[in-house]
Amino acid sequence: MTDLPGRENDPNENPFAMFGNPEQMAQAMRQFADMLSAPQGSGPVNWDMAKNIARHAVVAEGDPSVMEGERRQIVEALRLADLWLDEATALPSGVATPQAWSRSEWIENTVPVWRTLCEPIAQRMVDTMGGALGGAGLPAEAQQMAGPLMGMLKQMGGMMVGQQIGQALGSLAREVIGTTDIGLPLSGTAALLPGGIASFSQGLELPADEIRLYLALREAAHHRLFQHVPWLRSHLLGAVEEYARGITVDTSALEEQIRGLDISNPQAIQEALSGGALLKPEETERQKAALARLETTLALVEGWVATVVGQAADGKLPSAGALAETVRRRRATGGPAELTFGTLVGLELRPRRLREAAALWQSVKDARGVDGRDALWGHPDLMPTADDLDDPDAFVRGDSTWDISQLDAEPGTPGQDDEGDKS
Repeated sequence: MTDLPGRENDPNENPFAMFGNPEQMAQAMRQFADMLSAPQGSGPVNWDMAKNIARHAVVAEGDPSVMEGERRQIVEALRLADLWLDEATALPSGVATPQAWSRSEWIENTVPVWRTLCEPIAQRMVDTMGGALGGAGLPAEAQQMAGPLMGMLKQMGGMMVGQQIGQALGSLAREVIGTTDIGLPLSGTAALLPGGIASFSQGLELPADEIRLYLALREAAHHRLFQHVPWLRSHLLGAVEEYARGITVDTSALEEQIRGLDISNPQAIQEALSGGALLKPEETERQKAALARLETTLALVEGWVATVVGQAADGKLPSAGALAETVRRRRATGGPAELTFGTLVGLELRPRRLREAAALWQSVKDARGVDGRDALWGHPDLMPTADDLDDPDAFVRGDSTWDISQLDAEPGTPGQDDEGDKS
């Protein structure tokens, strides 16, 4: 009788019990098929598999398609926000085709940038896993004989890393509001997520249309920078890549984590590979310089956005001050999304000096006007440094050794009708 206690897993009573949880088994089979379908030379991670895992993660918790009414509200908010920004900055519009995305659409549209950011770490993880799973201490002759097996083991390592990246992106997609939450240009399209706006709005006793418009102002302001300051995108992404290349994998910790790991259990893989314990910065001078450059530029981007959005919303959006403080706290404290990014790339992506940067931009605007402030984005050598954040008044008083008029021929000078970086 199958209703007797303890008999529900008896293979004589349930012939399929030996295969474990049917859903987990089905998911494992899908992932194994994805692994085998990965084209040779496609890199350390099967990104189709990672996308599928991420989308499955968000759909499991509910990811409805964007309704027409929601889409219209967001598109109108982004367009209105863009008009307001015309009065607050000399940089031209960066919003060509405003969109509203579901969480699944956010994953699909931002994966190309994630691929660039994650692959330096992923390659190290996969190579280390191949050695750990295959017994890196084998003699050279034995390793040569085991060549095909080692290739399969590396594929398994790639599957595990892809599993981790997919889970991390799925987690991040449940928190983001748009394409610029983490301060990096994840897409060339300005877009907001109705689900992300709803999550952000929880607990805020403020009008929904004001919240939506304020978040649209931030999204549109970021895109003005990323579209019309061509050096900025490569500067930020290059600093992340430079830092990531200095990350090493703790081999002994990894071997301990994957010993006896059941690859059919997604939760076990997530727990084994998550957290910063496996990733160790080398802390070379080059890596420290990349991190300092990244943190300073992030602070300058966020500080400029906060200043410009505050100016654009002044007198038009009563709740702008309260919303600005909410966003500051959200960016400063990080939270689950911060941990997720740390797992993916190996560092915290946080503008630690946001207030100092915002104060500096405000001082420059007061002294030189909007055009003078925004002209500094025309060339990276004109930008304030970390030392300038310590003493913004000295930066404002100082005479630049650069003649800004000499930069007119260079792409990215604010106010020019150039194509910018559309990617």
